Formats: sequence, structure tokens, C-alpha cells
Amino acid sequence: MTSLVPLRAPAYAEGGLKDVLPSVVSALGVPDVGPRWVLPSARSAVVVLVDGLGHDLLRRRGGHAPWLRSLFADGKRIAAGFPSTTPVSMGSFGTGLDPGSHGMVGFEVLIPGEDRLLNELSWEDGPVPERWQPRATWFEKAAARGLDVARIGPGFFDGSGLTRAALRGGRFVAAQSLEARVDATLAHARSQPASLTYLYWGDLDKVGHVHGCESWQWGDELETIDRQLARLADGLPSDCSLTITADHGMVDVPMAHRFDLAHDPDLAAGVRHSGGEPRAPQLYCEAGATDDVLATWRARLGDIAWIVSRDEAVAAGLFGPVHDEHLARIGDVVVAMRQAHAVVDSRHHRPELLALIGLHGSLTDDEVPVPLFHVAARAT
Repeated sequence: MTSLVPLRAPAYAEGGLKDVLPSVVSALGVPDVGPRWVLPSARSAVVVLVDGLGHDLLRRRGGHAPWLRSLFADGKRIAAGFPSTTPVSMGSFGTGLDPGSHGMVGFEVLIPGEDRLLNELSWEDGPVPERWQPRATWFEKAAARGLDVARIGPGFFDGSGLTRAALRGGRFVAAQSLEARVDATLAHARSQPASLTYLYWGDLDKVGHVHGCESWQWGDELETIDRQLARLADGLPSDCSLTITADHGMVDVPMAHRFDLAHDPDLAAGVRHSGGEPRAPQLYCEAGATDDVLATWRARLGDIAWIVSRDEAVAAGLFGPVHDEHLARIGDVVVAMRQAHAVVDSRHHRPELLALIGLHGSLTDDEVPVPLFHVAARAT
């Protein structure tokens, strides 16, 4: 049965995660940027991205984050994009482009001509990242225009495929704990007269995956983040702004609400590669099987998911404008879960992924909208 709920693409044209860095860089005095949002001017800027901090989830659980909650009145609710997953969002955040333009269009996507999937998060055995995503990042642009750019994160990010593809530019500073990353961020912001500092924190996403985003563990992690962000804001120089955002939200999915292609021959029929991720599968079909796969999936899952062909997904604007060279990376069939369900493939997915409680990737209000908080510099 096909769902009557209309397919709704992220509101790319209204401004989203892709517009954060251009707007911040423009406020630092870099000319000819064309920002989405005109922010108050500053000499330096810090941008923090908290992995998994969905806007609506934060609002629901804001009792754990009094400092962040105080920013809601002046904050924005912006779109991360589709699929609502880290590699896609990092591509948009880093390049300032929609997914269809930067070409990082899923968690696992087909490498055209090689008949295999690329995990865009791990990048294991992946293509050269700068060729897969050759467009300049905003960190590269900022550094080229005279800003001292530092990216603060875990050491293993330095030189990783995803970092090289989406977040290259400036220099990398390794720090493990959130406290250490805040310290490194403060040190860089205080030492440079004109700088852009990026701080990434991923443990909220990890806790949500393992324990669920409605768990007490998630609340505890949010409290830690809130305290450290308040310390960061308090310690920045007066001429330095602070911007906080995220890459996606999250949904808790009961194990009973998961379909496994390994044990469902009807759903598996005609599917050569199951890419994407459990909340947003992208199906790469056997030759001539796309129409049958579409019909079967719509009949089985149409009440709980949007299920469209590649052409329909592109026409609906799910990925924003799609460059021709990126079309083959998108599945022949694109699925987005509308309710708290998922599709896994235990023949392919690692046991650790199969055990995750919190998931994301789809088009729901719990997954796509992320917060944008901007604390202006106190003096310039």
C-alpha cells in the first residue's frame, strides 16, 4: 500500500546547515561571500558542531541543558539535509553546498563502475577523497583569505577520508575529551587576531545510538556538553563570536520495528546492493528489477515510509540540485522511514550496527531540523 502522506524535501532554499560557515566567514569581514544570514561582525569566530543534537530533540530534553535552552529565543531551526546522516551533513557543512552538488549523498553509496559500496563515514578502501569531493571547503576558502583556521577533534580524524573530502583546510589540532577540546579552542581563539576555530564533539550521537536518545544516559551527556559550552562562551575573547549547530537528530527504533533483508526474501528480491542506512535505505537494483522492487517495497512498507525512484527523489528535491556526475551514486530506489521503523541487512551490516537503538537518516522532524545558535562578539 502506498502512503498518502506527501513527500516533503528539506527546505534547502530557506537556509540550512550548508549556510552556517559562509555566514560566519562573511561576518569576519571576508568580502563577496553572499551569506544566507547577516551576522554581527567579529574579528574571530568559533563554530561548534555537536553530532546528533537535533533541534526538536534538544527542545524536548532541554531541562538537561539550561545554558543552551537560554539561547532558543534568538536561535534558528534549520535543515540539515537528506539523508540526515553525518557524512552527508559534513559535506554540506564543509562545502556550503547541497548533497546533490557536493556528491556525498548517503552513509553507504555505490561507487559507479566498481559494483561496490563506499561507507562515507569509515572510508575503508574508498576512492581518493579529494577526487570524490573536489569542491573547495569553507575552511580552505577562509585560510586562503587570511584567517588562521584550526579544526579541533579526535586525533584519528586527522587525514581521514571524510575529513579530507568534506572538512579539509587550515590545520588540525588533536584533543580527546570535550574539556580538552574546549581548552584547545580557547587557546587558539585567544592567540590569533583573526581566526576561525571549529570544534567537533561526537559523543552525544554515540550515546544516542547505543542507549537511545530518550535515555538517561543521553540526558547526562547533554548536561556535560551544556556545561562545557557555557565555559567556552564565558572564556572567549570579547571580539570572538560563537556559533553552535549540529548535523542531524535521532529516533529510537524498537527492535520489533525492524525488517531484515536477510530474512525477508520478498524485500530482498531484485536488490543487488542495500546502501544508505536503516532509516533511509538506498537500493541498487539488479538490471531491469527497479520497477518490481518499487512495487514490492511500496506494497509492504508504503504505510510507514516514503518510497520513490531515483528520478522521483531528484525531482522532489530530496538532495537539492543533483549534478549529473553524482546521479549514479544515488540508489535506484530511495526509501525514507516516516515512522519509528528501519530496514537492516544482517548479511551486510556489522553486529554493532544491528544493536543500535537510536537511528537517523530519514526526513522526519526528529531527524532533519538542527539548531543554530549564534552568540555575537561583545566588541569588535
